[in-house]
Amino acid sequence: MTERDRLYETLVSEPGDFVFDERVVRVFPDMINRSVPGYATVVAMLGMLARRYAQADSRLYDLGCSLGAVALAMRDAVRAPGARILAVDNAPEMIRGLRARLDEAPADAAAPPVEALQQDILATPIERASVTVLNFTLQFVPLERRTALLARIAAGTLPGGVLLLSEKIRFADPAEQELQTAWHHAFKRARGYSDLEIARKREALENVLRPETLETHRERLAQAGFTRVCPWFQGFNFVSLVAFR
Repeated sequence: MTERDRLYETLVSEPGDFVFDERVVRVFPDMINRSVPGYATVVAMLGMLARRYAQADSRLYDLGCSLGAVALAMRDAVRAPGARILAVDNAPEMIRGLRARLDEAPADAAAPPVEALQQDILATPIERASVTVLNFTLQFVPLERRTALLARIAAGTLPGGVLLLSEKIRFADPAEQELQTAWHHAFKRARGYSDLEIARKREALENVLRPETLETHRERLAQAGFTRVCPWFQGFNFVSLVAFR
C-alpha cells in the first residue's frame, strides 16, 4: 500500500537533490498524483494511445518507468499479437516495486508480457519499437544528451510508430511562467501540500529536473527524426505530446 507523501514536511538544513530512493518509492504514487495535474488521466490515455499504435511483433518501451503505471496501463490496453513491453528504470527500488506489482496482478493470456529492466535508459537498445513512452522522464536527462536519446528512439521506431512524451515545461514569456507556476502551486496546496513542502521540493528538484519550452521540444523532436508532433494534453505547466515516426 502506498504511503502519504510527507518527505518535505520537516525543515532540515541541507535537503540535497531529489533522488528516486526507497523513501520516494514508498510515497511515489501519492506524490505524483498530488503534484502533476491530470496524472491519472495521462496514464490512462497513454494506455489508450498505445493500443491505437501498437503493432504486431513489436516492442513497447516505458523508459523511466518508475513503478510501472504506464507499463501496466499499456499491458491492460494493448492486444497486438506478439507485442511485448519493456519497462526500464535505473532505480533498483523502482524496479523491485514494479516486479512486486507484476507478481501481485498477473496479466490475462491475451496481454503482452512486461519485462522490468534495471538499466540506464541512455544505454537501452531501442529495436522494432511501435510505441515508446517517456512520461515525465526526459526532464531528468542531462540537456546535452536529450537529442541523442530521441534520435536513437526515432531510429529504432517502426514506420507508423510513435513516441509518447510528457514533460513539465517552462514558458518563454516571464509573465506566463509566473502565472503557470502560481497555478501549479495552488493545485498542490489544494491537495494538502504546505508552502514549506512546496518550497523544499522545488529546491530539491532545481538541479535535477530541467524543464524546457514547448517550442524547444518540437524543434528537438523534428531534429531527431520525428515527422509530426501533436500536443494532446496540458495541465498548467505539464504537457503530453504524440510524436510520429
